[in-house]
Amino acid sequence: MTDAIRYEKGQDAIVVLTMDMPGQSANTMNAVYREAMAEIVDRLEAEKDTIAGIIVTSAKKTFFAGGDLNELIQVTPADAQGFYEMILKIKGQLRRLETLGKPVVAAINGAALGGGWEIALACHQRIALNEPHVQLGLPEVTLGLLPGGGGVVRMVRILGLEKALPYLAEGKKVRPEAALKAGLIHELAGDREEMLAKARAWIVANPTARQPWDVQGYKIPGGTPSSPNVAQMLAIAPSVLRDKTRGCFPAPEKIMCAAVEGAQVDFDTAQIIEARYFTELTCGQVAKNMIGTFWFQLNEINAGGSRPQGYPKTRTKKVGVLGAGMMGAGIAYVSAAAGIEVVLKDVSVEAAEKGKGYSARLLDKKVGRGHMSAEQRDAFLGLIKASDSEADFDGCDLIIEAVFEDRALKGKVTAAAEAAALGDAVIASNTSTLPITGLATAVARPENFIGLHFFSPVDKMPLVEIIRGEKTSDETLARGFDYVMQIKKTPIVVNDSRGFFTSRVFGTFTNEGLAMLGEGVSAAMIENEARNAGMPVGPLAISDEVSMSLMNHIRQQTIKDLAAEGKSIPEHPAFAVIDMMLGEYKRPGKAAGMGFYDYPAAGKKHLWPELKARFEKADAQIPQQDVRDRILFIQAIETVRCVEEGVLQSVADANVGSIFGIGFAAWTGGALQYINQYGVKDFVARAQYLAEQYGERFLPPALLLEKAAKGECF
Repeated sequence: MTDAIRYEKGQDAIVVLTMDMPGQSANTMNAVYREAMAEIVDRLEAEKDTIAGIIVTSAKKTFFAGGDLNELIQVTPADAQGFYEMILKIKGQLRRLETLGKPVVAAINGAALGGGWEIALACHQRIALNEPHVQLGLPEVTLGLLPGGGGVVRMVRILGLEKALPYLAEGKKVRPEAALKAGLIHELAGDREEMLAKARAWIVANPTARQPWDVQGYKIPGGTPSSPNVAQMLAIAPSVLRDKTRGCFPAPEKIMCAAVEGAQVDFDTAQIIEARYFTELTCGQVAKNMIGTFWFQLNEINAGGSRPQGYPKTRTKKVGVLGAGMMGAGIAYVSAAAGIEVVLKDVSVEAAEKGKGYSARLLDKKVGRGHMSAEQRDAFLGLIKASDSEADFDGCDLIIEAVFEDRALKGKVTAAAEAAALGDAVIASNTSTLPITGLATAVARPENFIGLHFFSPVDKMPLVEIIRGEKTSDETLARGFDYVMQIKKTPIVVNDSRGFFTSRVFGTFTNEGLAMLGEGVSAAMIENEARNAGMPVGPLAISDEVSMSLMNHIRQQTIKDLAAEGKSIPEHPAFAVIDMMLGEYKRPGKAAGMGFYDYPAAGKKHLWPELKARFEKADAQIPQQDVRDRILFIQAIETVRCVEEGVLQSVADANVGSIFGIGFAAWTGGALQYINQYGVKDFVARAQYLAEQYGERFLPPALLLEKAAKGECF
């Protein structure tokens, strides 16, 4: 008998099944689980006359983690038949458990996500520990998959189509209290003993328990797809979904298909429908891209893959933030959220208080929604001190400068802050473009100077780009990395260069959109095709957000800096468009209320109607595929250049950074994985075609040609 699921029958004839996969920190639906579950179900069926009921629980910190992603990422179309049959076996085991004729209780002691939640759904009663670490839900969609162990079928039958879809198609996760409210679990428990006692009591009280869908006369809550109110929702749901996925993400669409089709047939047929869609997604490329990046590479980063080894973990206790604008205010908020004391400094206490007000507004929303008490809010705000004096930086072990992109100003404020902080404090700049090595000349200890590039809005964006200057020490880099992990952000580590990695690649995205407009390509097509390629917003909309005056300022600063080194900036067709929008049309962007878009006070933004007359040319239209490829290829090519120049040092940092930092199309798995999945040789050929048609900037870098010649991937 296997140890993976322990089988213990007590004096009360109740069997406790304890899932405990050997040699793993979490239980997963791997081959060991499948064999163990097959033996367990056979034994339960053989001994059922002597059993009063069954409790399913776990010996791990979590209840059960879900599918084995090491297995899933390797499934190819050639394996489809065998994989499909295996999935039906897993479903069959859970089906036999729920139709055994004995009450089955899930005693959920930790997170039950994905396959773990599907096991819980196959139990008649679900009792969860009311602990903050317990999360329940089906996040498969975030990895390009659907819940394939009966999750779609059972969630629809418990909640009804409309209420189940957010859990299925958006991967919504809930804490135990919210799950109880939603009707997903039946009871909460304070500790393990209470949970098992409640489970035993429920078994005694419900000796003939059955699933609602196995009871005569059962109807799906809210009605089937043919009921008028559900039919009405389903008439518009696909177009709403399509607007979100743009056809790039097959999983949410297949989930909707499995849910709707499964709701029109009996339980067992619905299981087959779900298994077919699950097999199709698992064999597909998008799931491979997403599992590789959002699971394996993200875990590699969070495990400290890019952190210098040999330095003890540090915790930042007091951080000084220079500049209380949008970025500084956001950095103060996320630092205080991690329990760090913050000094937020600006030119006046009023300006600093205004920055602190940003945190107050975010917290008031939380209090309003019942996510936080007024006392907790006040304690949080108590961690942020608004100041106009460097003297308050006394005792700071980290200083982060977040003032305007001006080298002289940055130098002045960081030097003053360094003098007031602790002698070994890490001094960081939140610059998005200015090289860190140059900024470090303003401080007394350049080895303690580093770049910490946050993204706006800081409270929502998950990434921080850590930039190592020429003199930055390994210890400083390790301390910077630890701070980013402490504030619950994802750190990527890059070497110093103008624009680092994210700003460089982001610049190619916006510039390519502007270049196309300058050529006469339709603005609407540029924006639509960028979104069809998987970018969250079009390049014209994002240029308005950033503002063309800032883009121009950065260009002028670069021209000045390069001139000092005896170099010049390469010309780009986007520059003429920016100059025209600023000089001739006086439309700098969203903040001014007008850019490529108009921003009416009472309506939705829309493209400036004059763009047609002033830029578009009937004979300049190009294929839609070329628009999409120009947008993705130019970013992927610049990412390769960053690898070639040693700015990027890991594939994980490149892929995760491109998606989390610049919104590179998530379905691709990131900028380098986009090349891998396209096929390196095919990518090179297509890049050469784009270079012939649209400019030398598309020429594949030497590293890419080398990889193609050797038949290697990134």
